[in-house]
Order: sequence, then structure tokens, then C-alpha cells
Amino acid sequence: MAISLKPIQEQVIVITGASSGIGLATARAAAKKGAKLVLASRNEEALEEIVEQINMEGGRAIHVVADVGKSEDIQRIADAALKDFGGFDTWVNNAGVSIYGRLEDVSEEDSRRLFDTNFWGVVSGSLIAAKQLKMKGGAIINVGSVLSDVAIPIQGMYSATKHAVKAFTDALRIELEEENAPVSVTLIKPSAINTPYPQHAKNYTKQELTLPPPVYAPEEVAYAILHAAASPKRDIIVGSGGKMMSSTNKYAPKLMDLAGETMLIDQQLREEKARHFEGSLHKPGRDGEVHGNYEGHVMKTSFYTRAALNPVITGAVVAAASAAAVALLGNNKLKQMAKNAAEQVK
Repeated sequence: MAISLKPIQEQVIVITGASSGIGLATARAAAKKGAKLVLASRNEEALEEIVEQINMEGGRAIHVVADVGKSEDIQRIADAALKDFGGFDTWVNNAGVSIYGRLEDVSEEDSRRLFDTNFWGVVSGSLIAAKQLKMKGGAIINVGSVLSDVAIPIQGMYSATKHAVKAFTDALRIELEEENAPVSVTLIKPSAINTPYPQHAKNYTKQELTLPPPVYAPEEVAYAILHAAASPKRDIIVGSGGKMMSSTNKYAPKLMDLAGETMLIDQQLREEKARHFEGSLHKPGRDGEVHGNYEGHVMKTSFYTRAALNPVITGAVVAAASAAAVALLGNNKLKQMAKNAAEQVK
């Protein structure tokens, strides 16, 4: 069965993790385009303020306080959409959190909680959404990560959750296609994004947390999500930095390992001593902000992603964006790592 998605302005869109970061950026962008919104997170106070602002500006939104680690809470989100809007057209599984710490240091309790949110939240949301969308058509959009393709040190458990999200999303897509269900299933794989992500993460290290460059604005992820809501896409990498990591890991995995050993730990940690440890893994944190406090350059758009979604953009622009990402990571270090990798292959 052919998949036909409505224009954004005609849609009801469900977004989990909508009280900050990518979820909030997506909610605001969708509201500006005329979509009706069902916004969910654990933070009731932040949700109320966000919904009030959207409605005051002429949009239409409701909120549901929900913990995506509990399937009964996700069912309440779907029920609210059905009650207020007669259902939904796109379901965005965005809620997620991270843990920074060496695998041997992270507790089993924290690891299980991380999987409850990042993986089981996506599973429950996708299956509940698919049950309704198989009857009328629509889109399921799961926010994974470039770490769905690449594992990095001190975010090893987070990487594991996002690998699991990718596997589940791919399998769900295949099964729905086999049924000829009119449902588009998209995996969004953001690079490092300037949201409050480091502040929300559980911190096992002794230093303040940050993001490895290049870093992109959350509005660029929102752009990709809304593109997928209106035009079926299998997967979308947001940021040429993420594309470079994914491709390097696929075609030169030892080189990617060397990057992890020599660069990626330091690039995730600030010099100052840690002041925040618990984050929002087990309870809601400070919400209501789209952007984080990344101290370096933030790329507002990704030419690579725009080109992937709009093929008329020339390959030269894509090459330029990739070159910029390499420059931000540090040419000399990459050259040295490539040399080391070549020597190890001999």
C-alpha cells in the first residue's frame, strides 16, 4: 500500500520529550506550520508553560505528563490524542537521556533505567502508534543518534541504547512493509546537538560534561523530523560530522577506534570539576530550554543534511560541509590517526 502523508498543517503530531531540546524545538516549529500538538514529558510545569505559549500564539496544543519508561503512560498519550483531536498522524519518539561514565563504573540500576527511557520508551511508543496508524496511515519517527552506528567511550551504555533503537526501528519498518501498512518509519540520527543534553545526563566522571564537535543547532534536527513527517524517509543523519563518524566506522573501524582512544574522551569533558551528577535520569530536571550551553561554535544548519533531503543541492556543497567537519575535529590528529591505522594494518 502506498504511503501518503498529510501536509504538516493538517497533522496532529505527538512528541515525547517535548519539554526541552530537540522535542521542544520540534514542537515550536510544528506549531508555526499549523500542526496540532500532543506534547509529553515528565515535567508538568514546563509543559504547561510551553503549551500556554503555543496556544497564545495561535497554535493548538495539549500536554500529557508521562514517563515513557512506563507503557501505561504512553497509552495515556495516545488516549489524549484520540480524545482531543480524534487521533494522530505522526508520532515522534524523542524522549531520551544519557549517562557519562566508564562502563565498569555505571550501576546496573542506572543502566536499566536508561534502557527503560531510551529503548523501551521507543518500543512502547512505536507499537502503540503503529496499532492506530495501520488503520489510517501516518508516520512513526524515532530519534536515535549517530551513536546508533558508532559506539564511543564514556557514553558506552547510551550508545548501546541507541544501537538497540536502530535495530528495533529497522525491524518494525520491515514488518510494516511486509503487511503493506500505510506507515512510514524513520530513524533520525543526530550528530552532537546543542541542547541541555549534558546537563540532563547522569555524570560518573569528575568533570563537567560537554559535546564533541562539530555541534549543530537543535532546530536542524526539528527540520529533519518535520521533513520526515511529510515525506517518507528511511533514515536521516543530521550533520556531516555524524555522517563522517558513521562512514569511518563502517569502512575504517580501527581508525574510528583510534579516534575514540585519542580524542573522544577529552572532547566530552570540560576542564572544570563536576558540579552536576544526578541529571534527569531518575527524575525530571530543569526544562523549558531548547539550547544548551555548549562553549564552542554551533552550526545552525547542516549543508549535508539539507542536500540529503533536497537532492538538487550540489555535491560540492556536501563536500564543503564534510571538509568543515574534518577541520573542526582537527586535521593533524586525524592525519596522525590515519597514519597509525595504516601502520597497524601492515
